[in-house]
Amino acid sequence: MLFSDRRDAGRRLAKELARASLPDPVVLGIPRGGVIVADEVARTLGAPLDLVIPRKIGAPGNPELAIGAVAQDGTLVADEALVKALGVSQRYLEAETQRQRAEIERRLSLYRQGRLAVALAGASAIVVDDGIATGATVLAALRGVRAQGPARLVLAVPVAPPDTLERLRAETDEIVCLATPEPFYAVGQFYRHFEQTSDEEVFEIMERSRPASE
Repeated sequence: MLFSDRRDAGRRLAKELARASLPDPVVLGIPRGGVIVADEVARTLGAPLDLVIPRKIGAPGNPELAIGAVAQDGTLVADEALVKALGVSQRYLEAETQRQRAEIERRLSLYRQGRLAVALAGASAIVVDDGIATGATVLAALRGVRAQGPARLVLAVPVAPPDTLERLRAETDEIVCLATPEPFYAVGQFYRHFEQTSDEEVFEIMERSRPASE
């Protein structure tokens, strides 16, 4: 095991990011588990905490098989080779994209409770998750954040496979990752405690991090 739990991973990740001295940082957690890691990073950096919510697009009849992902601004990243191999129609992609965007909006409403999104233009946007496996949803998140005009885009995760990080490198200005172990089967194998994070936990973190001026 590399990490005791997500808070342990977040504190250790925050130490690495603090050394980078990024100007005007904004920390963006990927729900659900990534928000716990992001909370520790935001506290250490004294940075605003917000959310970026990508959603997987599952294959017809096999929702666990990712054929792409969508970001909250509608940015769609599709695995074109897999889409073609499975004969997935454009109509299915569009319908599933709309369905997942509705779920993104539901979660944003639940977690933010009317709180405005933190502006990213000119900031150092730090996208944080509790780990990466294939990287499909993280790729959608990165492209959605990039479209908002940050001066710098950083991906920060405790653990990820090296080949996935290599594919994501071109989408970022910097990647901070504490460990790239092989073989890599699942993010949870590197945590002693990796319980599912609830909506309530994410909501409480976002409420606690709400600026006093709001």
